[in-house]
Amino acid sequence: MDTEAQHTERDRSSGPADGPEEGSRSAHVRDRMPGPVSWGRTAFLGMVCTAALLLFSAFVLQPFLIPSGSMEPTLRIGDRVLVNKLAYRFGSEPRRGDVVVFDGTGSFVREEDTAGDPVGELLRAAAASLGLAEPAGTDFVKRVVGVGGDRVVCCDRRGRLEVNGTAVSEGYIHPGDRPSEAAFDIVVPGGTLWVMGDHRSRSRDSRDHLGEPGGGMVPVERVIGRVDWLGWPLGRIGSLEGTGAFAGIRPTGADHG
Repeated sequence: MDTEAQHTERDRSSGPADGPEEGSRSAHVRDRMPGPVSWGRTAFLGMVCTAALLLFSAFVLQPFLIPSGSMEPTLRIGDRVLVNKLAYRFGSEPRRGDVVVFDGTGSFVREEDTAGDPVGELLRAAAASLGLAEPAGTDFVKRVVGVGGDRVVCCDRRGRLEVNGTAVSEGYIHPGDRPSEAAFDIVVPGGTLWVMGDHRSRSRDSRDHLGEPGGGMVPVERVIGRVDWLGWPLGRIGSLEGTGAFAGIRPTGADHG
């Protein structure tokens, strides 16, 4: 018996395989490892997500950066609120006490004053719609005080605002402010709103445009949406507190509120 041949054969079968089989294993391992990040794919996904956010903001819920103190103490400078764009889409209309965002073109801002760089305006509008920049100079946030058909008067003997002959106790007004320093007595045309800021001494609102075309009235069709929630800062996150100040107002024939 050739024992040396047997040992040689046994050694060949039990030794490590250094040939093509080992190489193929390494190739399979490399094939299963993730490839390098595709920057093109990442950029595409980013664009898709941004487009989805912009569409959601355009039709459903838009972040809105509060640029001034005209609505203090209800809304503060730097607050980011969420504007419900579906609030008035299905037959409902703004009601007294609602805090709304609206386009003031033609009422608070003359149309000839709105021209600007189209590209710059587009970029700014995109950033504003995500709550990353201040809103356009034509966008305002105010509280609805009178709706179509209402007679709004300031002020009664006790210095209170009256709507349709009923005095309104406006607990949301900034401490130390009066309902209005300027007297007025107006009837709100149908399809329009009389709006005022909660910080009456610092708010340019319907009162400041009484002598202009439109008389300070905001067309309902210009309302962008209703402020329903506070989204920032963290300590103020939550739904916007409502008001019962207008609960006892008597309706009029043209009143939808």
